[in-house]
Amino acid sequence: MVNIEIPDRKLLTAYRELRLKNFKINLPFLILSEKLPKGQAYREFRDGHIEIHKVYSVGPDLKSKHIRTLTLAEAEKVRIEHGLH
Repeated sequence: MVNIEIPDRKLLTAYRELRLKNFKINLPFLILSEKLPKGQAYREFRDGHIEIHKVYSVGPDLKSKHIRTLTLAEAEKVRIEHGLH
């Protein structure tokens, strides 16, 4: 169970709504985490799988490189840690 203070509930609600909005238009949802090395982020996909990507810029454009796909257990843990379960 994630303990969230009242102001954080509004932020978490907005975060969850953005995630669902992305999934509805078939876009992955970017999850930032301090547990990952600098420049890496999770990308959660509509089908439930989560990948780790290295995010970098090339001029004005952002690019990403697939690092690895999480196991089902790892993906579930990431969702729980970020209040997305």
